[in-house]
Amino acid sequence: MATRADWLDTGLRLLAEEGAPAVTIDRLTAGLGLSKGSYYHHFQGVGGFRTALLEHFETLFTTRLIDTVEEKPDTTAEVKLVQLMELVLAGPEDAKLEIAVRAWALQDGEARQAQERVDRARTQYLQRLCHGLESSLIDPDRLAELLYLILIGAEQVLPPVPSERLRGLYADTLRLATGRSLLQP
Repeated sequence: MATRADWLDTGLRLLAEEGAPAVTIDRLTAGLGLSKGSYYHHFQGVGGFRTALLEHFETLFTTRLIDTVEEKPDTTAEVKLVQLMELVLAGPEDAKLEIAVRAWALQDGEARQAQERVDRARTQYLQRLCHGLESSLIDPDRLAELLYLILIGAEQVLPPVPSERLRGLYADTLRLATGRSLLQP
């Protein structure tokens, strides 16, 4: 029997590969080889699944990353920022899912609210880290926004920016902002 997480992971995979319209009960059950009864065991209809799917996305791609970086709370902001960037750079396949959720958010109010919550949490965390940098030649809030927009922009252009190129952009941005090399290109 599939767990709730199995259903949600399958939903995220479908969303990333084919977009929100592909995330249907029939496609989910076919992907897991299970009946609709199993689906309804875990979710109260399509609305309940969609809400859970958005929460699952937020947990995996925002909360989990922040929690991972914060496992060592006494680490400096610079070390945390570099660790966060390494985690982001380690998952280039996540870009398809990010794009799919943003596209969904343009057409659906609940997805929009979830995307706004994700963007706000990510930006606030980056701001906190940037405020903790030993030196910054630009306003920490602007630096946080710039770092986040580099990621979002890199995911949106076609072809996508390869992770090694994105690493270089982050390294250059941090060097320009702090006067020091924090991230190796």
